[in-house]
Amino acid sequence: MTSFFNHYLIPLYLLFIYFTSTTTTTSAALAIVSPRPKSLLLTVSKDTTTSQYTTKILQRTPPVFVPLTLDLGTQYLWLNCGRRYVSSTYKPVPCGSPLCALANAKICRSCPSGPKPGCNNNTCRAIISNPITNTSTKKGSELATDVIQLNSSNGATTGDLVTIPNFLFVCAPTSLLGGLAKGVSGVAGFGRTKVSFPTQASSAFRLAQTFALCLPPFSENGFAFLGEGPYNITPGGTGLNVDLRSMLTYTPLITNPVRTSEYFIGVQGIKVGGEDVPINKSLFTIDSKGYGGTTISLLQPYTSMETSIYNAVSAAFDRQILNTSYPTKRVAPVAPFKYCYDTLPSSRVGPSVSNIDLVLQGKNAVWTIAPLNSLVRTYVGYCIAFVDGGKNPRSSIVVGGYQIEDNLLQFDRAKNRIGISSSLVYDRIRCSFFNFTTTV
Repeated sequence: MTSFFNHYLIPLYLLFIYFTSTTTTTSAALAIVSPRPKSLLLTVSKDTTTSQYTTKILQRTPPVFVPLTLDLGTQYLWLNCGRRYVSSTYKPVPCGSPLCALANAKICRSCPSGPKPGCNNNTCRAIISNPITNTSTKKGSELATDVIQLNSSNGATTGDLVTIPNFLFVCAPTSLLGGLAKGVSGVAGFGRTKVSFPTQASSAFRLAQTFALCLPPFSENGFAFLGEGPYNITPGGTGLNVDLRSMLTYTPLITNPVRTSEYFIGVQGIKVGGEDVPINKSLFTIDSKGYGGTTISLLQPYTSMETSIYNAVSAAFDRQILNTSYPTKRVAPVAPFKYCYDTLPSSRVGPSVSNIDLVLQGKNAVWTIAPLNSLVRTYVGYCIAFVDGGKNPRSSIVVGGYQIEDNLLQFDRAKNRIGISSSLVYDRIRCSFFNFTTTV
């Protein structure tokens, strides 16, 4: 019953809200959103100072660019309203309204100094937090709707802008921006919720509740597709058009009973160079308090592992590196990394050392972390790009952004699974190879 509701009734319910919540914009909105696109496209960039992955949308009337940090765990789109928020299509969400219930926002407040964006009388308010600093709005922030514009796509190139009226978001105070990348106005929450950014955007056009991420390294552009696909890229020097969905291996999404908006996967074991690493496998399960398991994060720069897992994996990797005939030696560590080397054998795609495999639930399901994603170049040479997560972390493994770069991840909420390509580079594909034309 739950999956049926999520897949069919939520999109219809959101459409009903979008097109019936006002009388002045309904006819225009219906004209704007037809015909529906194959998918929606966001350009994704890496902020080199914070290692956060950012995108931007057009929002408001008249439209302005709104830069946002991407987060897989945040439930909403939230952004700073501040003094410069000016829009003729801004609408606060009234207390007791269906949208208020849909967002599970239970605080109702009035604003003596209002009305203005972020502070109106008898409006619904949601408690949100900054995922970097963990600071929150304890008294809640105003829930509102406004117009946004996104690029459409046929899966191979960038398409026209499409408009979504009455897009639900939380109007956050400026004080909540601490720790986010410079110039960012808020967070695009991609969490497993009914009102997350991809849920709303896909529902507006009756697209599948599926999104794909291809994160870029350095200052290149990657992408996020909202919708089932295709995701077409031309490998370097081939002239061929490849649908990246053909490279995906699927594993079930696991639900954490406490952290329900986050994406967990079922790691069953870890191999280094094909050899099993001895690990206490009870750490791979999630307990009743929400501790344990493996989650995926765009905000953690490098994969962290519970201390015993980290020590076992690092020792196995270190042993295989030093046991080769290549003249490699350990050098002084570079924080936050503990294992560093002066030089390593190399190939056309980076260091020529062993792969690290995360063995996942599902038939032949393996996430291969290639050397390009397991080693990072520093001023001393190369370091193993994993960090010690401590002896009792909330998640035993948190797969960080560096390990995801130039991998395609498809989050298929409709089928409760995630597709993983492993590194695309060995097929001469980079996330930046997508045929970006004019994008938001």
